[in-house]
Parts: sequence; C-alpha cells; structure tokens
Amino acid sequence: MHVGQFLRALMEDRSGATAIEYGLIAALIAVAAVVVMGTVGSNLSSTFSDIASNI
Repeated sequence: MHVGQFLRALMEDRSGATAIEYGLIAALIAVAAVVVMGTVGSNLSSTFSDIASNI
C-alpha cells in the first residue's frame, strides 16, 4: 500500500470517532464540575465561617 493510499484510508476511517467525542464531552463536564465545586465550596466555607462567628 502506498503512503498516499494509507493516509487517505486513515482520514476516511470514522471508527472510534464517537468514542472520542464522548470522551471529550465527559472531560468538558468534569472540568465544569470542578470549577463549579471550587466556586461553591469557597462560598460555602465563607458562609459557614460567618455563621460560626455570629454564634
């Protein structure tokens, strides 16, 4: 098989594309969850500190 034919066949092969897309979506959701949890966690910590100081 010539290199050109090999590269063309590689570019046209779509098997595994869906798995990669699902992996990228899962990674994006994980990053978003970490960002949200970090923000909520610091706000929640501040709120509990305020409550504790008022008690």
